[in-house]
Amino acid sequence: MSLITTENLTKYYGKLKALDNVNLSIPEGRIIGLLGKNGAGKSTLMRCFLGFLKYEGNISLLGNSMKHHREDIHNHVAFIPDVSSLDDRLTVKQTIDYVSNMNDSWNAEKANDLLSKSDLPINKKVSGLSKGMKTKLYLLITLSLDVKILLLDEPTLGLDIVFRKEFFNTILGEFYNEERTIIISTHQVEEVAHILQDIIFIDEGKIILQEDVEELKSRYSIYTVKSDKEELLEAHNPRLITKTLGHVSAILKSGLAIEGAEINTPSLSDLFLEKVGGSNE
Repeated sequence: MSLITTENLTKYYGKLKALDNVNLSIPEGRIIGLLGKNGAGKSTLMRCFLGFLKYEGNISLLGNSMKHHREDIHNHVAFIPDVSSLDDRLTVKQTIDYVSNMNDSWNAEKANDLLSKSDLPINKKVSGLSKGMKTKLYLLITLSLDVKILLLDEPTLGLDIVFRKEFFNTILGEFYNEERTIIISTHQVEEVAHILQDIIFIDEGKIILQEDVEELKSRYSIYTVKSDKEELLEAHNPRLITKTLGHVSAILKSGLAIEGAEINTPSLSDLFLEKVGGSNE
């Protein structure tokens, strides 16, 4: 079952084409990585899913057109952006009370359970919280909504490694099941690679690929030979050859017979560089 489908989705900012004929089908019960360099179109795609932006083409979310923003979409979709939209004037408790009164999908039992496990200072104002604590509060609120789709847009940007690990462990433990889908937008492949089931590579507004992670990895291998045998790799027209300590490596299709080559399984980072190239930063 597809929770989100797009047909020829295109978005312009003036003359800049941020999304270019995007066609996707997002299935139920998957953890999906939306990976791309800065400016690739990840955040724009997320905001189109939510109906926040005008666009050309079509988006269907749970069978409903998203041509215009619909308030009832928040009964089915939760969104954690890269910048918190919490009200600095409210305390932690006031924030939770406010959100619970505004959302029909609020699960009070889940919220109380998450709050009891957290170290959030209930009577402290949001303005006095660290970025990590604000993210914890935002996460608690989001996970207390009974929704089918969770959109994460660079959710751990600016957090230290301890907070980042805790964040993703909480997401997996408290939200994910076979009826819910998580889409994680990021340009830091290594951070989420271990939890992803499906992968989408986006570059300059175009979808480069959408595939099951394990199937993708099985189709490619890293071949490493001695530096004086580089022509053995070049014969297969690799996109990129890397050189280290007297050896050269390239990602090529699995199953090739290359004399003397050491063969290893590529990581998602390796495959991302192969398909999309280096950083724009």
